Amino acid sequence: MSGDNDLIKLYSGRILALAAEIPHLGRLDTPMATVKKRSPLCGSAVTIDLSIENGKVSAFAQDVKACALGQAAAAVTGGAIIGRNLSELEAARDALRAMLKENGPVPDTPFEGFEVLEPARDYKNRHASIMLSIEAACEAMTQALQADCA
Repeated sequence: MSGDNDLIKLYSGRILALAAEIPHLGRLDTPMATVKKRSPLCGSAVTIDLSIENGKVSAFAQDVKACALGQAAAAVTGGAIIGRNLSELEAARDALRAMLKENGPVPDTPFEGFEVLEPARDYKNRHASIMLSIEAACEAMTQALQADCA
């Protein structure tokens, strides 16, 4: 029964609310880059479409097929990504990874919403799903920058 209570705490109302309201859900018609990532452990997947202007994200869309934790993480990413540059995205990705795996601090603003996922630290099998959206966004941003320079 204790395990059930832990899972109930993990799937808090805040996480479920985020999962229900993912910003920029869908696909872009003409993205500069598209990245699809899948977690082999749980089958969660995201497809990120992204365009940039002046080195910053100007358009973003995501197709999210993930558990509530992956959806909540995608919601935080989607809510903060417009106007960010690659170094900001990479810093958020690295901070989220450290928060989950090394008990690091919550990522800085504007990605502080990842704080809601702190209870998932103890659920290592959920980390890959949580990381999908921000990792795919970093990859898409790198591709878009390369395309912009070509």
